[in-house]
Amino acid sequence: MSVPIPATFARYAARGPAWADFLDRLPRLLGDLVADWQLTVDGEPAHGHAALVVPVRTRSGRPAALKVGYRHEEAEHESLALQHWHGRGAVQLLRADPHRSALLLERLHAEDLGDLWDVEACEIVAGLYGQLHVPAPPQLRLLPSYAERWARELDALPRDAPLPRRLVEQAAALARDLSRDEASSGRMIHTDLHYANVLAGDRVPWLVIDPKPLNGDPHYEVAPMLWNRWEEIGSARSVRDGVRRRFHTVVDAAGFDERRARDWVVVRMLVNALWRLQDPPGTRRLTADNDHVTRCVAVAKAVQD
Repeated sequence: MSVPIPATFARYAARGPAWADFLDRLPRLLGDLVADWQLTVDGEPAHGHAALVVPVRTRSGRPAALKVGYRHEEAEHESLALQHWHGRGAVQLLRADPHRSALLLERLHAEDLGDLWDVEACEIVAGLYGQLHVPAPPQLRLLPSYAERWARELDALPRDAPLPRRLVEQAAALARDLSRDEASSGRMIHTDLHYANVLAGDRVPWLVIDPKPLNGDPHYEVAPMLWNRWEEIGSARSVRDGVRRRFHTVVDAAGFDERRARDWVVVRMLVNALWRLQDPPGTRRLTADNDHVTRCVAVAKAVQD
């Protein structure tokens, strides 16, 4: 049985030749996986930014989800992370074929944390950290090596870049210090844990999906809970209050060190802004460049005010 490729996913061919080639091969790849793993398609496929997910049933009739992704660095060790979590706090991995970037996963519900009060959602995510931050397997890339590179790139930003120079220099210094700190590695971290990456499950109420794992510092995890669901932050009494409410909820519920969590938030937000400034001219994004950079600066300032 052929699996229809959603038109919204097929449009990703415009991202470039590598994406176009992946999408051209995808129908046959899906067909081969369904046959090889003796699966039955059981619903309409859905997708995120880099992978297609097809509801299926296994030979025994178990509901599952077949995930096939575009090969990229962040997703390289997704199956490794899921194997190490063994379904504790995260979606259960049933089967994997890293060479085909294919995962067979426990099927979860479509409901995520997006409809919950943001403070309640922050508490739920913070409560999952303890299950996820296990000793890091040796195959994972090291967060300190990234931080060292980010420090150099921030230092290299021209003085007329559209970012507050004080924040750029602060983030560069923090990244450099954190890259040399032994506590910046040792634990497996998700790195992209936010409201849409936690889905409702049957075994337990909430389970994490879509890790982009690194060997790093658990305090690095906080920032995505601050920059996502931004429209709600903007409608709050002030951006500062909204960001700080989330920040302190996560830090307190997780038992994190406030200063260390704050330092990583500042680094991550300035690096996010840096990446946007490094985009080739004409790159299309969901958030306009000016809005994105403004958001990054606002979060970095809010956790420090």
